[in-house]
Amino acid sequence: MDTFADYILEEKDLASKMEILYYLAKKNKIFFNKSVVFKTEITRMFLNYSKIEVNQNLVLTASLLCNVKKIDNAQDYESVHTYAKKGAEYLAGMGFEKRFCKICEEVNRYSESNPREKESDILELVDQFGGMLLDRPERIGFKPDEALVLLEHRNLKDKYNRYLETFMDFVNFMEQINFSELVSITALKRLVKVYNETDEIISFIKEVVYNYEPKVDELMKKQKKKITDEMFEKLKDPNRPLFSEETAKKIMSHLNEELEEKVGE
Repeated sequence: MDTFADYILEEKDLASKMEILYYLAKKNKIFFNKSVVFKTEITRMFLNYSKIEVNQNLVLTASLLCNVKKIDNAQDYESVHTYAKKGAEYLAGMGFEKRFCKICEEVNRYSESNPREKESDILELVDQFGGMLLDRPERIGFKPDEALVLLEHRNLKDKYNRYLETFMDFVNFMEQINFSELVSITALKRLVKVYNETDEIISFIKEVVYNYEPKVDELMKKQKKKITDEMFEKLKDPNRPLFSEETAKKIMSHLNEELEEKVGE
């Protein structure tokens, strides 16, 4: 007999997965709100940008489910430290395989699960970065560049995440995309704006899936093409230096060292 795990993983359409979880959350009182959809959309864009060799369907499903036992109270420190592990145990009871549950448990590092799964590193980056973009009762949301600095130098200080540099490149790439021809607003800031202006989760899902996603995917393709075209134009320039300035300095430094050694002889 198929389990819920089989059912949700076999459903490849992301909007349908979200709808299924919306009704499951109402029935079983698990955590599923706009922030989950928000972070999952960032995950989807990051996977499309980076082309990391992971099962995209599995990662997006994990993104939707890794917070099932989270509660809306950042001051409840015991819950903050245990919700990921409790969530993994809950998912195991729903028929998910051990590795999938481990991926979800490692969305944060409180359970000290090691070695970490590569998919977990993706969830960790998006969970922390995405959370910083959103308003909280005690603070307003950070700008993407501010959140990136905090992610690197505070949240993940002294911690290894294999995709941190790739994720930083992704954020910087998204910050180059202007989402509107009338008002200057970047892609991530536009997603935050949609989040803030949409009250109901179903309305937010529809806005993201049917309006935001097609537009942002189109803009990402255009931006990648623009970068590629600019790179080829530089290569065609007959006056461009053969080496970058940094490489030229290294070469000259090496030659000077060799010359000094020969003079010394």
